[in-house]
Amino acid sequence: MNPNKKVAFYTLGCKLNFAETSTISRSFKDDGFASVDFSEVANCYVINTCSVTDNADKKCRSIVRKALRTNPNAFVIVVGCYAQLKPNEISNIEGVDLVLGANEKFNIIEHLGDLEKREHGEAIYGKIKEVREFFPSYSQGDRTRTFLKIQDGCDYFCAFCTIPLARGRSRSKTVLETIKVAQEVAQTGAKEVVLTGVNIGDFGKENKETFFDLVKELDKVEGIDRFRISSIEPNLLSNDIIEYVANSEKFVPHFHIPLQSGSDKLLKSMRRKYLSDLYVNRVRTIKTLMPNCCIGVDVIIGFPGETEEEFQKTYQFLTELDVSYLHVFSYSERANTTALRIDEVVPMEERQKRSKMLRILSAKKKRKFYEDNIGSQSNYQVLWEGENTDGFMYGFTENYVKVRTEFDSNKVNTTESIYLTAISRSGEVDVEILESVFV
Repeated sequence: MNPNKKVAFYTLGCKLNFAETSTISRSFKDDGFASVDFSEVANCYVINTCSVTDNADKKCRSIVRKALRTNPNAFVIVVGCYAQLKPNEISNIEGVDLVLGANEKFNIIEHLGDLEKREHGEAIYGKIKEVREFFPSYSQGDRTRTFLKIQDGCDYFCAFCTIPLARGRSRSKTVLETIKVAQEVAQTGAKEVVLTGVNIGDFGKENKETFFDLVKELDKVEGIDRFRISSIEPNLLSNDIIEYVANSEKFVPHFHIPLQSGSDKLLKSMRRKYLSDLYVNRVRTIKTLMPNCCIGVDVIIGFPGETEEEFQKTYQFLTELDVSYLHVFSYSERANTTALRIDEVVPMEERQKRSKMLRILSAKKKRKFYEDNIGSQSNYQVLWEGENTDGFMYGFTENYVKVRTEFDSNKVNTTESIYLTAISRSGEVDVEILESVFV
């Protein structure tokens, strides 16, 4: 490693982006670069972008300026979803030297050159419909938890979403090839693996395999204590998967299931692949088999045509649904999406009001979920993380309750049997350590 060659990374957006940044960083390490914090002086800054909302686009520009304030002579590279969607626009941002598209970002070292700043930014990208290759990735740095990319792209083309335009068609490796990557992750010492992708329930279809096939094989991988399924579409979350997770010792009782709206009218307008009845059935099945299971929900407010009546349907639907927390997104107009053709645009102030209402509901849902788990005499397993914050250490139970106890460096990256005792002022749950200390 050459101490004079330094690279820094900044990641915007989802868990998938964090996994891919780690893979890109390993290619820099193999080329002799030392990785430093983004706030430090580096020869090269790599910004991995998101384009889910307009705010993410603006954030990219802000991060470019931040890098150049630290080192005005640094070579600045922009990759990620925004880079594929608007490569030429980004290449015109002052200080950007190189923009790489969806495929090209994984060959980043080949495009570096001498790292001399360029008079004009260069954009290298291909047509997204021609992107077919899948690049496995997994995050490193947090030795407790790893995000494992098992799938990329999406074939759904929902009315509000640009992801198929940024990442291409759904694709993945075979089950066998994916298991080999999981075994590689096991060698890093991480105890928990979060399965991530754009539409992970679509895993394997080009190889005539299924996500359920992968789940069953991952359950056999040695050296990993927990597997956590990240966001999965309700129509792809089969009863077979739910039943398997309920009986698995490694797959934890936690699902994140996008809903987007509780109004069937809006679900159809959004071009979703299900209606509200199916969603209710999925939640009921999960809670019947795993009463303490944590269920997270994505919901979009302010989609065109969302009248006050349609919003109230969503609000009431979520109020009555036995879920644990909400991720609330305000609809934002995205170029080249079919939602732009829909009239009845919701005013921005109304979007903000509805978003606030659902965020308050989410806080109530989360507190109730925590309270339901406290004092139940259930024996939980917490995986302790390494950060020391004001004398406390934190971790998550298998069903995603965030807990805390006094910091003890010997406990980092270990699981421990606990009872949940009380919610602290800061919102985490204090615990009682059982006598069967380390597991």
